[in-house]
Amino acid sequence: MVSVKVSISDQILTLSGDEGIIAEYSVSTAKNGAGELNGSGCTPTGRHIIRAKIGAGKPEGTVFVARRPTGEIYSDELARQYPQRDWVLTRILWLSGMERGRNRLGDVDSMRRYIYIHGTPSSEPMGIPLSHGCIRMRNKDVMELFDMVDFGTEVEIC
Repeated sequence: MVSVKVSISDQILTLSGDEGIIAEYSVSTAKNGAGELNGSGCTPTGRHIIRAKIGAGKPEGTVFVARRPTGEIYSDELARQYPQRDWVLTRILWLSGMERGRNRLGDVDSMRRYIYIHGTPSSEPMGIPLSHGCIRMRNKDVMELFDMVDFGTEVEIC
């Protein structure tokens, strides 16, 4: 059984299994830091699970809006056309909090906040907190992670 740990301070996502570390990836968490409150723009901490996997079989760079593929593939031209878009690309791992009152239900519900692990343009730096709350990854990395986790995989964010 695998599990995921996201270190906000190190900006690293670690995938582990029974035998130890399987993979490590550089990520970008929230520019506003850690926090659970709806509307905060923060990355929620604590225990989560992967509630949904979205984008299986889609090409790298597939653009998602409201968890639906738009039919677009990310390009520099598309980025110039929509400069204010918060790009959600390639794959989505939708997180659901497991700790009532911390990251589940009410004003702190990670799933209702639409907190994902997702791909992002290659122009966006990793290792620097810049997201609006989600955990951003390189497209190739999120594709690899997507294939190694399942629904219900535990994700600890600390």
